Amino acid sequence: MPKKLVLFASVLLLAAIALRADDIVDEIIARVNDQIITRSDMEKAKATTLEELKQRFPSDWQSHVAKAQADTLRDLVDQQLLLERGKDLGITGETELVKRLNQMRQQMGLASIDDLEAEAKKQGVSYEDFKEQIRISVVTQQVIGQEVGGKLHISNEDIQDWYNKHQKELEGPEEVNLSEIMVSTQPAKQDVESKDKPAAQPEDPAKVAEAETKANQLLDQLKNGAKFDDLAKKSSDGPTAAQGGTLGTFKRGELAKDLEDKTFSLKTGENTGVIRTRQGFIILKVTAHRPAGIPPLKDISDRIREAIYSERLEPAARAYLTKLREQAFIDIKPGYTDTGASPNQSNKPTIVAANNEGGSRAGKPPKKKKKFLVF
Repeated sequence: MPKKLVLFASVLLLAAIALRADDIVDEIIARVNDQIITRSDMEKAKATTLEELKQRFPSDWQSHVAKAQADTLRDLVDQQLLLERGKDLGITGETELVKRLNQMRQQMGLASIDDLEAEAKKQGVSYEDFKEQIRISVVTQQVIGQEVGGKLHISNEDIQDWYNKHQKELEGPEEVNLSEIMVSTQPAKQDVESKDKPAAQPEDPAKVAEAETKANQLLDQLKNGAKFDDLAKKSSDGPTAAQGGTLGTFKRGELAKDLEDKTFSLKTGENTGVIRTRQGFIILKVTAHRPAGIPPLKDISDRIREAIYSERLEPAARAYLTKLREQAFIDIKPGYTDTGASPNQSNKPTIVAANNEGGSRAGKPPKKKKKFLVF
């Protein structure tokens, strides 16, 4: 699927599910302080979860569906609690929202944020709703990061202990992390050469000579101290330019033989000379070179710290959200289950206005009045 379609796919899905007549009767299934969660919120969340599972687990996504959908209401309650806590902490998410939109614009090859908005409208997506979904994600992540992640302490002893217990998992083949600067001789941008690349388009000899000259000039700049990622962002024709030329990790056998020979002979931080490929001329930098076997602790301590952080974050976040539940008013309609409920949380029933004038949905007031079934 093209990048532009991928970026908006989940939002398009939500838009399709949300389409309904203004006078449709929706059903309130939960109240979280002065916020409400409706059955349509649940339907949209389940549909989004399903699409995310298909992308994360393409071969066995079905095995994850039951658990994920059982936790849907829990996740919606979590979201409301975190948004409210974000307000208390003064977390708006606006700066990160702008950053993410700009990254998306760059990935899609668009010239401005206005172009991004136009692309959303072209695909039938409400740009404001699209931004709001990103903002909600940012705020909830930042609250967890500040209130939970920021309080996790990982010692050197923890890292050593993890390393000792996971030797078999750490063992692996030789591999390199690569970045590229590419000067294309093709009419369109091409990816780095691999074994299975189709034949490139016919080349213009004049363009080839011009590209080779430019590539050699870029190599000279690197020799004179220019930073590789800065030069890639500024001068590379490759699709990785916006990310500083980052290509990823390659094991032996995953690159064309010529590129493998030239890169696996380098140390971390070294780069190749100018290499002729079917797409043009490239310069490759080895940003990491790991030998086969178990890597030394000093080389992967940061990775281990991240692994320990991930292992500890989820249970710590769950404990934090349980505490927020116990400090909030939460009422769940009979027949629906909040799998994150605490036995100590308050759930005394209250009256909600039938036209929803006394409450709001999904963290913000609805744009149009709706009728709600109350419980």
